[in-house]
Amino acid sequence: MTELPTTTTAALESEAAPSPIAPRSVDPGALGLAAFALTTFVLSVANAGFIGSASAVLGLALFYGGIVQLLAGVWEFANKNTFGATAFCSFGAFWLSFWYLESTGTGSAAGASGVGVYLLAWAIFTLYMTVAAIRTTGSTLSVFAALTLTFFALAIGTMTGSATIIHIGGWLGLITAVLAWYGSFAVVFNSTAGHAVLPVWPSKR
Repeated sequence: MTELPTTTTAALESEAAPSPIAPRSVDPGALGLAAFALTTFVLSVANAGFIGSASAVLGLALFYGGIVQLLAGVWEFANKNTFGATAFCSFGAFWLSFWYLESTGTGSAAGASGVGVYLLAWAIFTLYMTVAAIRTTGSTLSVFAALTLTFFALAIGTMTGSATIIHIGGWLGLITAVLAWYGSFAVVFNSTAGHAVLPVWPSKR
């Protein structure tokens, strides 16, 4: 009986063997954006003047906007996503620091100028992250552009004592929250569908 060549036998065995199923990747950006959006929305409702106090956001700032975003950032490190890791860990820390300022009275002790500088510093950080976001997706870029305007408006409004500018910052924050919610929803929906349904407009590198 004529034996098949070794290479042919190996090829037949390879075809007969079941192909391993590639593990499904998980994008922590959906969780990070959701945590950011919801917490930003609640605080912005207060900044826009719809409710008299921002106390309702403190629990969210600690647990959802803070801790959950930090976790999303750590997972982005595991995914080797420098932008996502930097963004989510930083804004997770922002919400934790906001919770600390508001819950301990440190913000009141710092005064309007101190809190204004704090917001200005976050505006500067968000601005250069916006520049980097140009190389990500249009959805992400829109979130960071709106957030940059939000921080600058809140910083100016706080330092000058202008309620009108703070209200403008609140409205910009609401827009930011909606954009972030869309980004999160697009990632979740596209992942669930198994293919791109909702556009996120990736950059052309």
